[in-house]
Amino acid sequence: MTESVSFLTSLNWLGLVHPVLMILFVYPVVGATIRLGILARERRLDLNPIAPTVPVEHADHGRWVTGGMVLAVLVALFHNALAGGMQADQMLGFLLAVVGAAAAYVALLGAKGVVPKMLWAAACWFTLMLISSQPALLQWRQAFPAAVWQSHLWGGSVLIALMLAAVVMQEQIAGRLWMRRLHVSMNVVVALLLATQAITGTRDLWMR
Repeated sequence: MTESVSFLTSLNWLGLVHPVLMILFVYPVVGATIRLGILARERRLDLNPIAPTVPVEHADHGRWVTGGMVLAVLVALFHNALAGGMQADQMLGFLLAVVGAAAAYVALLGAKGVVPKMLWAAACWFTLMLISSQPALLQWRQAFPAAVWQSHLWGGSVLIALMLAAVVMQEQIAGRLWMRRLHVSMNVVVALLLATQAITGTRDLWMR
């Protein structure tokens, strides 16, 4: 075991940051978010006399989860750019796009109103898609299964889109029954995607 670890390069270690962030931060916080969501529903239905801060904590955890996912994706894309041999003259534009995606998410958190939130969420997601379409990253998509339902990249893209949409909807959910139902339905899909992402991510690590 010690012998095999000694062969890991700095690039190999960087490649492990993405799954480590997901395992040690995102997945545990997802569990806490689900639990807080259940408690918030019980409070709304007067089934459980819990503190009024629980719905706020549920929303806060949702923002942390989404932010953690965005950070983990940016780290993965940065690793793939280095591993794909991105040229130095392209790296500056790549790094600016990475900063732009992170800045768009921060702006989303501070935005007021549904329309500004939607615009910042869209800016964050489209920037992530733009980064992932760079030629230096294409080899990762070609090397792994191309089918959408087998792809870690496309599964992650849908997952991030749903999480960003949830952040946009946060302030509107409490007062609208149909939106609460939509929120729950979306998060059932999120839970399924998190499971499949764990499988495809592990597969892709073995295939590298």
